Amino acid sequence: MESLWLATAPPIPVDAFTPGSSYDTVVVGAGLTGLTTALLLARRGQKVAVLEARQTGAVTTGNTTAKVSLLQGLQLSSISSHQGADGVRSYVEANRAGQDWLLEFCRDHGVDHEVRTAYTYANSDNGRQSLEKELSAATAAGLPVRMTKDTELPFEVSGALELAGQAQIHPLQALASLAGEFRANGGTLVHDVRVTGAGSADGDLVRVITSSGSVTARQLVLATGIPVLDRGGYFARLLPLRSYAAAHPLRGDVPQGMYLSIDAPSRSLRTARVDGMDYLVSGGNGHAVGRHPHPQALVDDLAEWTVRHFPVAAAAYAWSAQDYEPAAGLPYVGQVPFGNGNIFAATGFNKWGMTNAVAAGLAMSEAIAPDRDGGGARNWYQPKLSSRDVLTAVRDNAEVGLEMLAGWASSMADTSESAPPEGQGKVVRRNLKPVGVCTVDGSVSRVSAICPHLGGVLSWNDAESSWDCPLHGSRFAADGTLLEGPAVRGLDRA
Repeated sequence: MESLWLATAPPIPVDAFTPGSSYDTVVVGAGLTGLTTALLLARRGQKVAVLEARQTGAVTTGNTTAKVSLLQGLQLSSISSHQGADGVRSYVEANRAGQDWLLEFCRDHGVDHEVRTAYTYANSDNGRQSLEKELSAATAAGLPVRMTKDTELPFEVSGALELAGQAQIHPLQALASLAGEFRANGGTLVHDVRVTGAGSADGDLVRVITSSGSVTARQLVLATGIPVLDRGGYFARLLPLRSYAAAHPLRGDVPQGMYLSIDAPSRSLRTARVDGMDYLVSGGNGHAVGRHPHPQALVDDLAEWTVRHFPVAAAAYAWSAQDYEPAAGLPYVGQVPFGNGNIFAATGFNKWGMTNAVAAGLAMSEAIAPDRDGGGARNWYQPKLSSRDVLTAVRDNAEVGLEMLAGWASSMADTSESAPPEGQGKVVRRNLKPVGVCTVDGSVSRVSAICPHLGGVLSWNDAESSWDCPLHGSRFAADGTLLEGPAVRGLDRA
């Protein structure tokens, strides 16, 4: 599976990695959060390196639907239930600042972006009641949202929220421009170097340990979706979610707004014009990572729904994305607990990274290297942990525990290591240990089915030919290569 954005990404030049180098700041991860933070720091004269384990945009940013919107489903009413009206206002202020900065950057650098009206719609009466709560939260936070039943959709809705003046972009074009200006300001962008640890160096420096040697820095920024290194215990406060998307070439007129449903199954829509071709990008069918038996069925269901309702051809691209839902409603942005004050992280954007990622970059760069003309520190993300949030975290971690027990129990049932059919995988028992056996492109692989992060038993993802951890969302290729964390190494060969 490959996204429309990654398949049509402009070339992004990179730099060589030099072990033993020293920097003011090392940023881990070359997505929107990492490159925004790095550019802002480089503009202020810092010596900055961005270390990316794969390629720029390879994970969340390159697999988003790339809506730069302040209308975000039921996000505001959800935050209100966790953090109250003040939390909602702070969140909207952060996202507005992120949206303004990103769209100004796109205008200044010639990055294609289209202004669109955003809609959040419901199909049911219960859904309309939820829309009314979201309308109340949005209005209280100063957003000019209105309720309507008039949409461009080819089916009836029970209600829809509407917010004009939002935008959609090609995220890899934005990343390429960010990377270009970052390197022009003296920044170092490195691909294929994975950060695996961090420790103390001389003075107050951080020693950043990678797969290719170590470097030192005064500050370390973890911009990896879910923070690696486990400091701060973020994995216990986040629910990893997987969702799917596809780009269908147009055969007729389709809605031009950006749409998101709130009734299950979730549906997202936007248009995209790339290399002279027009597409309808649909998304949805999300679930907790590693906890659905047949993800391919969700991909097929989304494609069937899109073709049934809109004049489009079969999907030219199909992909998936990983996002993290925070227990406290608000993203976690700032200094990492137990990081000696010089390790920062940003996570928990809950599928709204286009605005939150930039806002996080603005906040972290200001905390690391204050801009004398920047208006001071931006303390937008200050989640308060309520009793409800504690219960949410307890529930999520109880589900994690049950998934671990269920995984180990089910892996003991099968002892046959015979090759499964093409595109399939299974977990079997070998000497009381789970082993993953799969067949991909005619090649049979046998790997440890134990996640190296915290020992969860992996499940096979038949849509992406990957081994996914149902505990905290680590993912591995069929041959055991690490795809995304919080694990920092791949699977052992069996």
